[in-house]
Amino acid sequence: MNTVIEGYALYYKEILLNEVVPFWENNSPDWEFGGYFTCLDRQGKVYDTDKFIWLQGREAWTFAMLYEKVESNSKWLEMAKLGVEFLRDKARSPTGDFYFSTTRSGVPLVQPYNVFSDCFAALAFNQYGIATNSEEYLQLAKETFEQILARQLNPKGIYEKAVPGSRPLRNFALPMILSNLCLELQNLLDPRLVSDTLDACVKVVMKDFLDQERGLIFENRTLQGEFSDSFEGRLLNPGHGIEAMWFMMDIASRHKDHKLLEQAKEMTLSILSKSWDDRFGGIFSFLDSEGYPPQQLEWDQKLWWVHLESMVALMKAYELTGDSRCLDWFEKVHRYAWAHFHDTEYGEWFGYLNRRGEVLLNLKGGKWKGCFHLPRALFQIWKSAERISIRSE
Repeated sequence: MNTVIEGYALYYKEILLNEVVPFWENNSPDWEFGGYFTCLDRQGKVYDTDKFIWLQGREAWTFAMLYEKVESNSKWLEMAKLGVEFLRDKARSPTGDFYFSTTRSGVPLVQPYNVFSDCFAALAFNQYGIATNSEEYLQLAKETFEQILARQLNPKGIYEKAVPGSRPLRNFALPMILSNLCLELQNLLDPRLVSDTLDACVKVVMKDFLDQERGLIFENRTLQGEFSDSFEGRLLNPGHGIEAMWFMMDIASRHKDHKLLEQAKEMTLSILSKSWDDRFGGIFSFLDSEGYPPQQLEWDQKLWWVHLESMVALMKAYELTGDSRCLDWFEKVHRYAWAHFHDTEYGEWFGYLNRRGEVLLNLKGGKWKGCFHLPRALFQIWKSAERISIRSE
């Protein structure tokens, strides 16, 4: 078994460093206006120059993380700098919130209608600040995080479409991201704030959004953490649920909380068993908890990030608990993902497959897919597998 795990470590490291990172390094930087092109076709050619701010933050974080955790490669640091300077100089509204998108040169296109651009800007500023020991960027990260906390109860603010008070629901995405963001920024924050924020995130994720009896995590709940019998209330997003579980595993490891670790592992396995497509393979994108037709027309598509986050959670769960079911599931998802998403001719991964596993869009990046889920997952799996191999020697 040690040989198998060691093989995974070497494979994921090889693909990350010799295929995926060079793809983005060679094709995405905008050396004229700063930031990155994320709309790349199959071969890496730019097909649209608009800049989506959350993807700018994600890519800047990725290269700063690689510089700090893998190798002090000056090219990676220059890539990260390209992103954080664009975020600092061109991506913020007069209120300090981050726009959703801009033109290539940085002219605002879409208002800061949610808080996710801010989340990834904070991640990027902090990681770049750590890599360069820059007080300026560390302070920007801290200020951005404080703004996120101030907006967390009403993240869309004036851009909220729902009529106030008619059917108030709380969405899963922000508390999920906050749990990871707070861990990433703990070097900056008061220890009490870190502890309180993580405790609050664990409660929201594992109690308010988690249905223990059914082994499900809902995407929307009432403000009291209860079920809402509506399209939004019945919505299941397996990728979000599983991604959140490896965030919970990281928190459990930090706190040496065996109960939370076991719960996150079991929930990962439960979500996978309920969202796996037994007919064609792969993980469904959306489901209705009651088995009704989902509102999302793309519900049965197979998306790259869902499978990547699942593999991270499964390898991490196997590393931390030794439960062989996690390795069995990892190998099942691994076989499907690499057979369908990986572009063996031009490198990187396709993002969007139909239910049968056929490529729907042969882009490598766009409005929603950028340089983040794939390199982060490859790094996480590589390191988990490496630690397992070293431990078993």
